[in-house]
Amino acid sequence: MATSIFVNFSSSDLERSKAFYTALGCEINPLFTDDNAACIVWDENIYFMVLTKEYFSTFTDKTIIDASTSAQVSLALSRDSREDVDKILEAGLAAGGSEPRPVQDYGFMYSRDLDDPDGNSLGFLYMDPVAAEKGPEAYMAEQGAQA
Repeated sequence: MATSIFVNFSSSDLERSKAFYTALGCEINPLFTDDNAACIVWDENIYFMVLTKEYFSTFTDKTIIDASTSAQVSLALSRDSREDVDKILEAGLAAGGSEPRPVQDYGFMYSRDLDDPDGNSLGFLYMDPVAAEKGPEAYMAEQGAQA
């Protein structure tokens, strides 16, 4: 049995969040979506549960942070190419997201960050398959030898 990941986010505007994530290419699972929550289907194993702040608070006794000013977690999702990273950022920016920091280009890895309209952070990255397999130091050494 494969492990599924359910990431819970709070939102101040559930409809806005649903529009944002569908603009990124996600689907909404209507069986687990109501006025308190939306089940955002990233793929067959990854789901984002976007919850109203009030509903989110029923799952914890801890303070719910304001993601626009504080960070609790940052998710990183891989893409198949640099172009795919840029494409999903363009879609997210057009749907009301923001890019909180400049592109990070390390040669073997290319990444960009995207904050959703509530400030929840998503990272999108492409890593060269050789670097992913051998590690960045071996990859960079090989690149230097080829130069």
